[in-house]
Amino acid sequence: MANGTANGTGNSDAVLRVNDLKISFKTYAGEVQAVRGASFDLRQGETLAIVGESGSGKSVAARSIMRLNPEANTIVRGGEILFDGDDLLKLPEKRMQRIRGPKIAMVFQDPMTSLDPTMRVGRQITESLKKHLGLSGRRATERAVELLKMVGIPNAEERVKQYPHQFSGGMRQRVVIAIALSCEPEVLIADEPTTALDVTIQAQILGLMRDLQERIGTSIILITHDLGVVASVADRVAVMYSGKVVETGTVREIFYQPKMPYTWGLLASIPLLTADSSLELIPIPGSPPDALDPPKGCPFTARCQYAMKVCSEEMPAYTSFSSEHEAACWLQHDMAPKVEPPARIGGR
Repeated sequence: MANGTANGTGNSDAVLRVNDLKISFKTYAGEVQAVRGASFDLRQGETLAIVGESGSGKSVAARSIMRLNPEANTIVRGGEILFDGDDLLKLPEKRMQRIRGPKIAMVFQDPMTSLDPTMRVGRQITESLKKHLGLSGRRATERAVELLKMVGIPNAEERVKQYPHQFSGGMRQRVVIAIALSCEPEVLIADEPTTALDVTIQAQILGLMRDLQERIGTSIILITHDLGVVASVADRVAVMYSGKVVETGTVREIFYQPKMPYTWGLLASIPLLTADSSLELIPIPGSPPDALDPPKGCPFTARCQYAMKVCSEEMPAYTSFSSEHEAACWLQHDMAPKVEPPARIGGR
């Protein structure tokens, strides 16, 4: 095992690289440290899942890539987001407008708030096509119909003239995906894209994203807290907690060989379909640390049953277990006591 000071693989085929990102928000109560030195990269044609509890910094990190955090109270404390040789955090807004949509697009959690209820669906799709691709009105409308067909909406020629309220939740999410993919972006960020949908529609949306990824080669960042979704669509996983990436690895490594107690807790909390119905779910006790005053050591210390004195005093370095797998945990230090993960995790 090799120890390091920062996570992220530094892979040469990365299309997007986030290095030591630190994002805070000014509030009346003080400075909320939402992202505290997160690093990860996204490779060509892959799906990277970023997982963690609510408040772990997943969505803030994703919105930082798009520069969509509110300008009035957002503070960039450090780090860089590298894409096509540029640091997105330093680009002027006009340059970012040429990146949002054509090169990096985003699908948000609630499709109803993502769509303008007063505009026909077709017009909402053609706006992007006209602005970024320079298509004429007729050609843009034809392309909008093609996109609706591509995402599996029947009678696209008629539905393109309808308003968002005339679509079901699943169909609205398909429209949002069609808008996001209209310019065939290199990177698609999907922030909890299936949370508000029932299980059947979830499966359809995830299958659609996989099919479209194979068709146009888009790299996907999937923000979610649903590990079942992760298992079905992701290639690699980054686990976030209290604004930090605490473990990264392939899906198989995270599910079958997790190294960090927080990851153990996430996996142990997954209901098992084969389990006795009387078997209780296993929660992670306690609450995440206060983002106004985060701990200087490992942020999971207060909730970790294996915590040692050093855990509260200093953030551990990242320990590598393979070319893909690393975790920040003092239990992986050579001098730490040997602790086995719970039996009931992942596929066990």
